[in-house]
Amino acid sequence: MLVSQILKSKQLNDVVTVPPSMTISDAARILSDKGIGTVVVSKSGSTADGILSERDIVREIGARGAGCLPHTVQTLMTTKLVTCSSNDLADEVLRKMTEGRFRHMPVVEDGELKGIISLGDVVKARLMELAMEKDALEGMIMGH
Repeated sequence: MLVSQILKSKQLNDVVTVPPSMTISDAARILSDKGIGTVVVSKSGSTADGILSERDIVREIGARGAGCLPHTVQTLMTTKLVTCSSNDLADEVLRKMTEGRFRHMPVVEDGELKGIISLGDVVKARLMELAMEKDALEGMIMGH
């Protein structure tokens, strides 16, 4: 299965972006309000300059306390992004996420942000694919 197929199957393909100058506190509020785990940090709103997850924020609060909340997203965001393209295979994306121990990957084409997929999106797509294969095999066995 291709990343493009996963993006098409998602109900919403809107990527939430925040500017690097936003406070960590405001970014945390966005994550909470929207019920998401990650925001893409973007100066323009159409590129992926970094990524910030709820896990990043919790770890920083654990290490430094709530005093980090007024700091900017830029001070905490991950800048060494691992991205994929819409033509990448879901299994390869899953491998990269597992090896890198992260749960969200921006989809980038020619430097432009096209979407974001989560580990859950990939697992859901793979389970649907396996269910279709199972049904097809059962149909072949039963002569349908």
